[in-house]
Amino acid sequence: MTNHRIKLLLYFILLMFFWSPVSTLGGISKFRVIAFYTAQNDQAHISFVHEANHWFSKVSAKNHFSYESTSDWTKLDAETLSKYQVVIFLDTRPDLPDQRKAFQEYMEKGGAFIGFHFKTFALTHSDFRQNWDWYHEEFLGSGEYESNTWRPTSAILKVEDRKHPAMKHLPEKFTASPNEWYRWKNDLRTNPDIKILASIDSSSFPLGTGPKPHEIWQSGYYPVVWTNTKYRMIYINMGHNDIDYEHNSKKDLSFTFTNAIQNRMIIDALLWLSKRK
Repeated sequence: MTNHRIKLLLYFILLMFFWSPVSTLGGISKFRVIAFYTAQNDQAHISFVHEANHWFSKVSAKNHFSYESTSDWTKLDAETLSKYQVVIFLDTRPDLPDQRKAFQEYMEKGGAFIGFHFKTFALTHSDFRQNWDWYHEEFLGSGEYESNTWRPTSAILKVEDRKHPAMKHLPEKFTASPNEWYRWKNDLRTNPDIKILASIDSSSFPLGTGPKPHEIWQSGYYPVVWTNTKYRMIYINMGHNDIDYEHNSKKDLSFTFTNAIQNRMIIDALLWLSKRK
């Protein structure tokens, strides 16, 4: 074989390597992740989105995945989604019917998904109405938003299933990053398709600082990480950084991805969803 043909062959191999949707690095498959966000509602959510984009980009090479993010929800279509092994919603959810249809079909055909914090929010008398039954009732199982703690504070979380691939490297209990904790109208424990992976431990109570009494939880059962076993998905309630609201400075007072244990859970969740060991 001539040198010219050898060069052409090597060039072709390199093209196949870099253009392939799932390339390999040292025999390890490299999967593709795309994150959608809006970053327009609440400075705490905006802060989290920027932090998440930086963190996922930073850890992607070490964990053998590529990471892209976009605020252009028109890209939530079948053609685009077919190129990615995992989809992330960092804050909001899609609103247009064709985007919702594309996401539902992606999940029903075996796609994988991670959702953080605000993407479960739905309240009939708000700008984010519960007008997507498949998503809130079937897929997430949570139904409408019910209430939250305030101000953002850390909580002790209890791991409910340490055998699950996303939780296998976690201790029985760990301290989560400061967060605004949500509760929902539906009791996830009654849904046979939902597997709760982590919940707020009773040692966390009272949780929240108020000033309104209903913003301080004194007792109860509150799931914060779960999966729907009918789909390849995981929901993580964390995703609301604390902000200096009192002085209107928009200064970050806490961060989500400075927590090594919590980060390990997110990485393990990604690896599980990508069907990699």
